[in-house]
Amino acid sequence: MREIVLDTETTGLDPSRGDRVVEIGALELINHLPTGQQFHKYINPERDMPAEAFAVHGLSEEFLNDKPLFTDIAIEFEDFVKGDTLIIHNASFDVKFLNAELIRINRTVLTFDRVIDTLMLARKKHPAGPNSLDALCRRYKIDNSMRDIHGALLDSELLAGVYLELIGGRQTSLTLAGQEVKETTTKIIDKKPSEQRASPLASRLTQEEIAAHEKLISSFKVESIWNELTGKKSP
Repeated sequence: MREIVLDTETTGLDPSRGDRVVEIGALELINHLPTGQQFHKYINPERDMPAEAFAVHGLSEEFLNDKPLFTDIAIEFEDFVKGDTLIIHNASFDVKFLNAELIRINRTVLTFDRVIDTLMLARKKHPAGPNSLDALCRRYKIDNSMRDIHGALLDSELLAGVYLELIGGRQTSLTLAGQEVKETTTKIIDKKPSEQRASPLASRLTQEEIAAHEKLISSFKVESIWNELTGKKSP
């Protein structure tokens, strides 16, 4: 199963007011494990950088001036995410911005039926919150000490760890093993003892075999359990 953990940085909060995507970071998971395959691009937003946004991610207008436009990286982005599930924290924000960029250049938009919103997962699992990415990292003891400012690729890496915790990924094998042990134990406890026969089966031993066995037992010079069971006394 292939999933893509994704994050963006932008010039603001509302693409309908001219805000643009300035960074995309994404990484690939196969069966919930990172493969090392990543997509990371800085993007020229073709506009200024508001001070409020710069304070969040530290990407200046000067830094982004020589970066590619979204139209230059769109196909590479689409090839990386393909039709696979997208793992995004507060997905409505990122998808809104990405779709605005895709619509601007007449590309196919992303649909929410392929998105898992980790913010919604966190709110369901921890209704009392807080459920920001930083708060969840603290809750799950994921090191986010290097996150002085937001960065799309770094946030994707942190989110991959948070996502694994939210879905119980680290406990999966332990849980399955525990269930197997519990089921096995239950079967042993519930198993009824076999009923004894009304009368024992006739022995298939010959008299010569019985005599040889009794001779062997008598040679041990100690009390024999066999004799106790058969009611015979040791010599």
